[in-house]
Amino acid sequence: MSVASSSYPLLNIFWSMFVFFIWILWIWILIWIIIDIFRSHDLGGFAKAMWFLFIIFIPLIGVLVYLIARGGKMHEHAAQQAQQQDREFRAYVQDAAGSQSSADQLAKLADLRERGAISADEFAREKAKVLSA
Repeated sequence: MSVASSSYPLLNIFWSMFVFFIWILWIWILIWIIIDIFRSHDLGGFAKAMWFLFIIFIPLIGVLVYLIARGGKMHEHAAQQAQQQDREFRAYVQDAAGSQSSADQLAKLADLRERGAISADEFAREKAKVLSA
């Protein structure tokens, strides 16, 4: 054990934490790129296989080349996925908000009848439609 390593134990802890953080970051970037390779619709099967092999066998250079060559496409894929999720969420919310219970519809009809917006006959017809559904 050297004198320098025992003189600054806190520095060793910080250095170990930094190396661990960089290692986790590296794994995250590697997985992110592999996922992007396989979800790219603009790449054919052979191109996907070549990118994957390039990244697996020469990881540092492969990742850097992929980020330089296809970094913009990665952003486009992420933006398209976010927009699609937003559309699906909005459609779900509109569908959930649009479906009312029979009791809510009857309450609205009763309110319209009390205010004189619809007649008793119209109320009876609409009530029959709501109850039959």
